[in-house]
Amino acid sequence: MTWRYIKDRLMLILASALGLILVIPIVGMIWLVVSRALPALNFQLFTQVTVGTGGGLANAIVGTFYIVGLGLLIAAPLGIAAGVFLGEIAPTSRFSAMVRFTTDVLAGVPSIVIGYFGYVTMVLGLGWGFSTLAGAIALALIGIPYVVRSTEIALSKVPRGMREASMALGANLTTTVWRVSLRSAAPGVLTGVLLALSLAIGETAPLLYTAGWSSYMPSFALTHSPIGYLTYVVWTFINEPFASANALAYAAGFLLLVFIVLVNVIARSLIKRATVHS
Repeated sequence: MTWRYIKDRLMLILASALGLILVIPIVGMIWLVVSRALPALNFQLFTQVTVGTGGGLANAIVGTFYIVGLGLLIAAPLGIAAGVFLGEIAPTSRFSAMVRFTTDVLAGVPSIVIGYFGYVTMVLGLGWGFSTLAGAIALALIGIPYVVRSTEIALSKVPRGMREASMALGANLTTTVWRVSLRSAAPGVLTGVLLALSLAIGETAPLLYTAGWSSYMPSFALTHSPIGYLTYVVWTFINEPFASANALAYAAGFLLLVFIVLVNVIARSLIKRATVHS
């Protein structure tokens, strides 16, 4: 018993040390961004557009919400529908196996490759130019695999007896899926959607090839409409030899951190609520 106790204490110390090793760089990164962003946080940051290497971030903030929201509107319905097909309609068919394989491959494709694909097919091939729709579709392609797999896994954990009870009461397949399976799997489905949202907020490479960049407020046109976004500011302005540009880059990074934290807080709240109601 003494030796088992010693091993237990040693493993606890080792796990705590490894956890601390992981936490220290994260805290350091957050402190670096926050400490350098605070001097740049002011009212004009949220009310003025970017002018050269100065000005504000109003165009990038609105553009980020617009393009990420549009991408999520594309990814969420398609991903959930595909997950329902894989988990409920035809889980063992050959077509389902092909969809799973394609989804796994798409999840492993580098985001810059998806951006280049969007540039060749949409910006050049379809003649849309750098546009909001091309960027949103690129973000959707990145998020769809996570929504699909999360939905399928969540549906697989729904007890079979609940489906059989629904069918026994006279419900058809559509009603069973919508009112029983999806309702019970809501926390897992929501996790996949919010994971896709978090990934989309932090992407830069695919948007460089598809959305371009604009220092103006979004026109809300879908094509031939370059748009600003926060990750471009971080990626570009941090290397500029101007203090104003560096300040904007850190401010944009701070806003991205805030958005990600808010998404996670809201996600936990919604998942907890969905779990209670299910």
